[in-house]
Amino acid sequence: MNHERSRELYDRALSVLPGGVNSSVRATMPHPFFVERGDGGHVIDADGNRYVDWVMGYGPLLYGHDLPEPVSAAIQSHVAAGPMYGAPTEVEVEHAEFLARHVPSVEMTRFVNSGTEATVSAVRLARGHTGRDKIVVMQGGYHGAQESTLVAGEAGDAHPSTPGIPEAFAEHTLPVPFNDPEAVTEVFEEHGDDIAAVLVEPILANKGIVLPVDGYHETLRDLCDDNGALLIFDEVITGFRVGGLGCAQGKFGVTPDVTTFGKIVGGGFPVGAIGGRADVIEEFTPSGDVFQSGTFSGHPVTMAAGLETLRYAAENDVYEHVNRLGEKLREGISEICADRAPEYTVVGTDSLFKTIFTREGPRNLEGQCSGGCRQDPDCPRYDYCPKNGADVANAETDRWERVFWQEMKERGVFLTANQFESQFVSYAHTEADVEETLAAYEASL
Repeated sequence: MNHERSRELYDRALSVLPGGVNSSVRATMPHPFFVERGDGGHVIDADGNRYVDWVMGYGPLLYGHDLPEPVSAAIQSHVAAGPMYGAPTEVEVEHAEFLARHVPSVEMTRFVNSGTEATVSAVRLARGHTGRDKIVVMQGGYHGAQESTLVAGEAGDAHPSTPGIPEAFAEHTLPVPFNDPEAVTEVFEEHGDDIAAVLVEPILANKGIVLPVDGYHETLRDLCDDNGALLIFDEVITGFRVGGLGCAQGKFGVTPDVTTFGKIVGGGFPVGAIGGRADVIEEFTPSGDVFQSGTFSGHPVTMAAGLETLRYAAENDVYEHVNRLGEKLREGISEICADRAPEYTVVGTDSLFKTIFTREGPRNLEGQCSGGCRQDPDCPRYDYCPKNGADVANAETDRWERVFWQEMKERGVFLTANQFESQFVSYAHTEADVEETLAAYEASL
């Protein structure tokens, strides 16, 4: 492939953008390719190269790059009526009503402008609701670029994970390993009266796609109930991808007090949302005392895009299609890995997929989880598959970024650029896209 034009653009970008990008994950080596346009399940770069796109904007593009006509029409209608007003509109009410009908935890919703803003607001809400300061988070979990959760270390010995955050912020954050009920129970035994909330992704979806072991979320639910804390599910990634319209909480059968959303809930436009029990969400101003506000919150174009995206999914075979192709991808990659790299672990569920370059595996793969790790104790991989963020970080992460991602790109397949972020199937993807990707996998591993 020729990448001359992308190189030129990157050279220009380095002069005016820090690192040449506006989000760190886009800074691929030796330089990113610059996208010119999307086409269904593909993107075409500035040099005219065409790629099967499994990044899908890091999740929000449920329909790929060609929107269904009702979604496109709703967007155009609201654009034509004016960009925004600084006043309420009917479509934001309709969107909130849709969420309340379909998501188990949601009775009321506050719309914001990003997943980060949603989790920042949810943490503030939990502290205001409980009168407590401490937040339990999962090591390796990601909740946006916010001071309360950009921490490393362990409970009682946490510290900021990036410069620019005062040490004092980390004092109120209690990191525990995902899928370790004993560790989180111990934290509640020591700090239970001071814990405002547990903030957790139902699936670690920004750290290699790690599913919960059986009973883990039930343990979190019980600990929060017994200690007067809130359970917050961060469904910015899993929302309306895992479990369909009921989200991951519907799939797992555990209802949080508060849920944060982003990505698909805005139909590909900038968005965030905090939904949950009415008595909790009503503590946001102006009905309560926990301050939360934003000029672009409930933006009418975003609300129309998000609402029509979910309405179309409710009325068509969207989830059947994306989940079927996701299963086919995971099964196909599992077969290739069994032959080429049997130590690797294929992960994912519904329309999410990834391969973790784990360093060890069982000698006999007979009876392994079909179509991706399910944390099944009877699977021969169970003692080897990642259970938390540290397990994923211990994989061959450099090989993914420096070798495999590059090989797949040159074969016309666009994957997330590091070992950690999820990859996504869209309604625009086809069986042919899957076969092309599997062929590239087989050649690249």
